[in-house]
Amino acid sequence: MSDTPLAALEERARADRAPAADEALISCDSLVRIFRTDEVEVQALQGLDLHVTEGELTALVGASGSGKSTLLGILSGLDLPTAGRARVAGHDLLAMGRRERLDYRRRTIGFIWQQTGRNLLPYLTALENVMLPMKYTRVPRRHRAARAEELLGTLGIGYCRDRRPGEMSGGEQQRVAIAVAGANEPRVLLADEPTGELDTASGTEVFTALRRANEQLGATVLVVTHDAQVSGQVRRTVRIRDGRTSTETLRGDAETAEEYAVLDRAGRLQLPREYVTTYALTRRVRLTPEPDHIAIWQAPSEEEPPPPPQ
Repeated sequence: MSDTPLAALEERARADRAPAADEALISCDSLVRIFRTDEVEVQALQGLDLHVTEGELTALVGASGSGKSTLLGILSGLDLPTAGRARVAGHDLLAMGRRERLDYRRRTIGFIWQQTGRNLLPYLTALENVMLPMKYTRVPRRHRAARAEELLGTLGIGYCRDRRPGEMSGGEQQRVAIAVAGANEPRVLLADEPTGELDTASGTEVFTALRRANEQLGATVLVVTHDAQVSGQVRRTVRIRDGRTSTETLRGDAETAEEYAVLDRAGRLQLPREYVTTYALTRRVRLTPEPDHIAIWQAPSEEEPPPPPQ
C-alpha cells in the first residue's frame, strides 16, 4: 500500500464510509418520489441514498418538508417511490405484490406513529393490544400472553398490562406502541416522530425503550424526527435536506462526535447550510486538490457582459 498522504486519506475514507448497499439491511439508492395534482408537482425525494446495516439504531433528522416522512412511508410499504431502488431485509419494495407487501408489513417491519391515538385500540388493554398483531401471523394463542408480558416488561412498561390507553400517559402509550410494533419480532422498527407529542422526560423514556428494542430484541431501528437533539442519544444521525441525505454525524461516546458530508454514487454532496452562509458560497465554487484534502473556494464574480450593439 502506498504511504502517500492521498492514499492514506483514501484508506481512512474506506474505513469511515457508510454501509454499502450489499451490506445493508435497509438500502435506498437514488430514490425519487414525486407527488402530482392537477396544478402542482412536488418532488419530495430528489435522488436520496440511505444504507442502514442490521443492528443499527439510526436517527433521520430533517425539517418539515425535507422528505423524511415520505421516505418512512416508502420503507413501511405504505407508499411507492417514483424512481430509484429500495430494499429492506431482502424485499424489493418496488416489485412486491399485494400478498408479499401485506406479509412484509406484518412480519418484517414494525411501525410507531407520532400520534399516540393511532398506535393502540382504545378499548383494549396494553396486554391485549400487544397480543393482537400475533393473531395475524398465527402465533399460537397459548403463547401470545406470555410473549406480550415479556415485551412489556423488557420495555419497562409491564405495570400497564391491564390499563387501556385512556388510563395511560402519552409516554406510556408510546412505549406500549413499541411493544405492539415488536410483537411479531420484526427485523426493522420504524418510528415516525415518536416523541413529537411528549415532554422531555417522557421522550427520554421512549428513546430508552427504543434502545432496549434495538439491543435486547435485536431490531434494527430507524427513528425519523425533526428534533436535532436526538443525535446525542444515538450513535449515527443522518440529516436529510431538500429530499436528499446531506450529512451524517457519527458519535463515538457522550463527548465525541464527527459530522460528515454524504457523497452519493455520482459524487455529489450537499454542503451544510451554515457553511454556505458563513462563506458566502453561491452558484459556482472552485475546488483545489491538496495533498490530504480538497479546498472549496467561492469562484470570482463573472464580469458583466458587454452591452448589446445599438
